[in-house]
Amino acid sequence: MDVLHAALNVVDLDATIDFYESLLGLERTRTAELDGQRMVWVGGEGDAELQFLAVDEPVEPAGIDHVAVAVDDVEATVEEAQAEWGSSVVVDPQVVGGEVRLAFVTDPDGYHVELIEELD
Repeated sequence: MDVLHAALNVVDLDATIDFYESLLGLERTRTAELDGQRMVWVGGEGDAELQFLAVDEPVEPAGIDHVAVAVDDVEATVEEAQAEWGSSVVVDPQVVGGEVRLAFVTDPDGYHVELIEELD
């Protein structure tokens, strides 16, 4: 068994894809449409993916706490998220357990995104 993806309902599919591709460096892995609903998956170096489901009206992110993405530099990514995407900082950058630096920001639909930087 393995984690395949987390699915997120998004109002502005293009803005969401741009956020995850441009800011976080994830790549579009596939697209589909089912019963008129557009779907896009993005992923990184591993097998796990995020699936974005286009919806017409905002949906509270019920049942989803956050998604976690590895980044090279937490502070720089937080700054870019705020400047380029209008993201809110939910949890300021901090070192946890001496092994990782992390922070939480919001994406264009208000989902919490945990940014994790492995420390040397």
